[in-house]
Amino acid sequence: MSAEIVDRTEGVLTVKITGKLTQPELAAVQKQAGEILKQQGRGRILVLIENFTGTVKAGDWGDISFQAQYDRLIEKIAFVGEKKWEDIVLLFTGKGVRRVPIEYFKPDDLTKAKAWLTA
Repeated sequence: MSAEIVDRTEGVLTVKITGKLTQPELAAVQKQAGEILKQQGRGRILVLIENFTGTVKAGDWGDISFQAQYDRLIEKIAFVGEKKWEDIVLLFTGKGVRRVPIEYFKPDDLTKAKAWLTA
């Protein structure tokens, strides 16, 4: 699976994205994350982008229902991945348009990303 929840401790939901991501895989992990956020009441999300090769074009990538339904429960989102994915990730996730603070960190800055999430 290219997108999966790998941890959910101390109010931080950690998602790992690897390989080539499909829209159904993204939708599935968003559904799981939404259920966890509803159970917790609020939360922060850490997305680890490792060995990522891009997305499969097929699917409804314009579906923003997760944002509409769950942004009120998300305190912050931190992405950690290679610099080459930063612009597309921030554009895709709507940084600056959404109410949720979103930041992108390089792999060497994982500790910094975790500190930012929990500050």
